[in-house]
Amino acid sequence: MTRRLPSTPPNLPGFAFIRVLGSGGFADVFLYEQNMPRRLVAVKVLLAEVVNDELRQMFQAEANLMAQLSSHPSILTVYQASVAADGRPYLVMEYCSSTLGQRYRAVQLPLAEVLSIGVRIASAVETAHRQGVLHRDIKPSNILTTAYGHPVLSDFGIAATLGEAETSEAVGLSIPWSAPEVLQDDVSGTVASEVWSLGATVYSLIAGRSPFEIPGGDNATVALMGRIEKARPAPTGRVDVPRSLERVLARAMSKRPQDRQASALEFIRDLQSVEEELGLPQTPLEVAMDDWALATAVDLDERTRIGGHHALSDGQGARRRTRRSGSRSSGTVLGADAHAHDGTTGRPRTAPPTMRRLVWGISVAAALIVALVGAGVVAVVQGTRGIPVVTDVQGSADGTAVTFTWDDPGIESGDAYIVTVDGEPRPMQREPRFDTSADDGDRVCATVTVTRDGKSGVPSAERCVDVEAGVG
Repeated sequence: MTRRLPSTPPNLPGFAFIRVLGSGGFADVFLYEQNMPRRLVAVKVLLAEVVNDELRQMFQAEANLMAQLSSHPSILTVYQASVAADGRPYLVMEYCSSTLGQRYRAVQLPLAEVLSIGVRIASAVETAHRQGVLHRDIKPSNILTTAYGHPVLSDFGIAATLGEAETSEAVGLSIPWSAPEVLQDDVSGTVASEVWSLGATVYSLIAGRSPFEIPGGDNATVALMGRIEKARPAPTGRVDVPRSLERVLARAMSKRPQDRQASALEFIRDLQSVEEELGLPQTPLEVAMDDWALATAVDLDERTRIGGHHALSDGQGARRRTRRSGSRSSGTVLGADAHAHDGTTGRPRTAPPTMRRLVWGISVAAALIVALVGAGVVAVVQGTRGIPVVTDVQGSADGTAVTFTWDDPGIESGDAYIVTVDGEPRPMQREPRFDTSADDGDRVCATVTVTRDGKSGVPSAERCVDVEAGVG
């Protein structure tokens, strides 16, 4: 199939054309230099031959969506949108010099980098979902890299709201990363199909190929669609990939949508669990926090600020700050400092006015800290209130196979269980059962916690199983 030539770049006041960046089915992307402020930008221009009312509305919707979402650190930033003098709508966007679509097939990406990218891009998807928006085209080539190496999700061109997606027709498909139900036209997009695409994308970044691609085999559209609809993805083939990650990706690409992670957030938690298992720094979740988390953050910030302003420099500052962190002991320590005895007369020495004001100020600050900490604790408790608690974990051993079971405490559709075995949290799951294995003579202990909307509830009492004795 012959590729079309890029269209003529439009004349945009305040911008100087540099070169063509790429072409798509409905638009071209050009590199321009903006005059003020001076910077390189990517300009996406709708093709003149496809401009009609429907495409113009879709393009405007993309501009509005990306403007609403682009404050997210892992979503491409949109600077402005307008219509060129020749009638073609255009978007001015952050310029990213590379895309993962060019890189993952050329070199083997480090596993730590892939996990971090997965968490960040899934955070962007979760943020879009919370705004009621589906991306519907998640794939490696839509993950760009900023000048600072940060991955960002781009191209919301066929995005749809969650309600519209159930009935609307898909404008285009990227087959290797599309869920079976989308290829079968059962739906044009759902949260579950986005989870499938996230799993397929992370798989691709690890394996250097899409999940159902056969190196050297028949990878034509019909053959590829047939494998996606009927086959299971093969293992990634990398020796540094733990089985836990293979299971996470296999679950994300389950044929039945209900068997996948219930949300992008749950997929994130699974990837973070793998990071923890591998001893990697956990990539932070990039989803807007709830009010209770903000209250706790303010509390910690205030406590640090007070310690920073009044740090002592006599070699014992660290010890005294540690005592002050306990609200009751701080007054005693400060009182001793303020009423030290005069070494010549033996009489108590009165602190100078500046010291008295300092003591008074720090005492008030300490009281405020107590109030803030109390408010933070109450807020956290309120944040977890209503999350079910597992109270009846049972354990048994059959040879070296260990099984923990519990009754469903009333979890909802978006909830999940986190099973922590010997202090190590495992990937989130929906089933009230956990199977593992151990050696003869081992003692295996587990707790179960329900997680909801990114918050974890109260963990269950710990249940231990002695493998050799086979008792719980």
